[in-house]
Amino acid sequence: MLHSVCLASPLHSPKLKDSINGTSEIPNTTLLHHFTSPFELKQAVAFLIKTNKPLSLLPLSRVASICALTPDFPFAQQIFSSVDQQEVAIWNSCLRHLAEGSSLIDAVYLFHQMRSYNVSLDCFTCSFVLKACVGLRYLLHGRIVHGYIEKLGFQSNLVLLNSLLHLYATCGAMADANLLFDKMPQRDVVSWNIMITQLAKKGDVDGAFDLFEKMPERNLRSWTAMITGFVHCGKAKEAIRLFVEMEETGLRANEVTVVAVLAACADLGALELGRRIHEYSNKSGFKRNVHICNTLIDMYIKCGCLEAAKVVFDEMKERTIVSWSAMIQGLAIHGHGDEALELFNEMIKMGMKPNEVTFLGILHACSHMGLINKGRELFTSMSRDYNISPQIEHYGCMVDLLSRAGLLQDAYELITSMPIKPNAVVWGSFLGGCRIQKDVKMAEEAIRQLGVLDPLNDGYYIIMSNIYAEAKRWEDAARVRKLMKDRGVKKTPGWSSITIAGATHEFVAGDDNHPQAEQIIKRWDELLEQMKSKGYVPNTSVILLDIEENEKEKYVYRHSEKLALVFGLMNIKPGETIRIMKNLRVCEDCHAAFKVISEIVKREIVVRDRNRFHCFKDGFCSCKDYW
Repeated sequence: MLHSVCLASPLHSPKLKDSINGTSEIPNTTLLHHFTSPFELKQAVAFLIKTNKPLSLLPLSRVASICALTPDFPFAQQIFSSVDQQEVAIWNSCLRHLAEGSSLIDAVYLFHQMRSYNVSLDCFTCSFVLKACVGLRYLLHGRIVHGYIEKLGFQSNLVLLNSLLHLYATCGAMADANLLFDKMPQRDVVSWNIMITQLAKKGDVDGAFDLFEKMPERNLRSWTAMITGFVHCGKAKEAIRLFVEMEETGLRANEVTVVAVLAACADLGALELGRRIHEYSNKSGFKRNVHICNTLIDMYIKCGCLEAAKVVFDEMKERTIVSWSAMIQGLAIHGHGDEALELFNEMIKMGMKPNEVTFLGILHACSHMGLINKGRELFTSMSRDYNISPQIEHYGCMVDLLSRAGLLQDAYELITSMPIKPNAVVWGSFLGGCRIQKDVKMAEEAIRQLGVLDPLNDGYYIIMSNIYAEAKRWEDAARVRKLMKDRGVKKTPGWSSITIAGATHEFVAGDDNHPQAEQIIKRWDELLEQMKSKGYVPNTSVILLDIEENEKEKYVYRHSEKLALVFGLMNIKPGETIRIMKNLRVCEDCHAAFKVISEIVKREIVVRDRNRFHCFKDGFCSCKDYW
């Protein structure tokens, strides 16, 4: 049949004709080894048959690749049969090439060709097609392969079972993955790692950690998967604890581990560990890893070390839009809006195209600098010059900018004309602006909207109570507190933390449980005398209760950030920067007090609150104003 098919193929190729008519014993190499279609292949085969040359002269892998995805698949089978070659090995080679390249869907199609033409499948066939199925998230095709694994008796092949496990887990079929994992006759560290990684990615970090603890052996990938899982689920403390435990086993972090731990340090403000990881990263040759550098910038920014972030950024040989955006955002939240704008302009001059995150950072900078016209210009530029549709976060920045500047009516009109339905963050920004401008009427409209959009957020009620309290409308302030109670809204307890020599100390307002509580109060009283001599007057408007003034002063004197600061002054060497983290916004009185204290003690104080960084030095804050 092969003989008749080939001889029936017209010999149209001029080069092939020349080879046949010439005196050369072996035909042109280009013709026999570089055919590009089934038609040219048939011409080459016809020539070999006509000149009584063996078909083994043909490159069989090329035969397979030319015919694999065509109706001439059986023709290739005939060639392999005639040269006495095991065809499954040749098809597998072709399948592997497709599965490991960018032609994943072709790999699946070739698998179905092999099934249709009764090619005897082996474990390698199943392995390669499963790889393609994972890349394509083809769960249904993967189940078909699973059926063949069972049918052909490959159930004890650990590589195949791990590939199946990976497929089910990656495609979100965790019930199937769990069932397969439980029934596996044997498991290796790869099996456990697949389950841990995918459970963590799906948000089931507790289930992942339960498996992690049961592992008979762990490798670096196991530890890294679990550390990364904790970070992604917002459990930075657990991630760092696990990293320290990993170090004790003698394992050295790789680049993926470094990124995960740095992200955890950023979340916790764990500067000392972050610096140590930075040093380790440089010694390990990771300095050129852009992802690590970007994470370092983010870590230093979130730990209040803007200068260190600048150093990393300046030393980068290659920068991505993530690098630029992170630095711009960092400058903005540290109160260096002018530098953020300069960096943005430099980025544009270098031909780097900004994205949504870049604009979020630069609009944030405009908001805190009160640059109304510049903010409006950049907001318009997003869609006009860069074809970026403003998202809800960008509208929130604009509302914040206009509200801070006292343009409440403009901000309100922007909210009501937005093409996107305004969310609680947008109305919350407007409410904050209403407080700055002491506009009770507009604030009441904002709180009405927020009562529907986010009725359980205590922060909005507290701001509204503050607005009423500042207007001496005590009954309305009490009504808001009663509304909170009726709706079951509980005030988030404020806390501040400070890390000294690797140990983190947390304080709450009025805290008297700390071992050094008495010394802290005594040191505060001494400091208070110096502050008053510098003109400090306690701002008791932050106290919502209608009580005597001296009682209000006692409340503000015991705020958690003040306690943390005094503790830092007592325990951190003179001249060293004091860094404090607070879960809520720093109150106006603490903000004013910290400016005075920074001048008295002659040192820098950095406070990271819920919204931004406040860098106090020589009686000033990096913020343009408190808000």
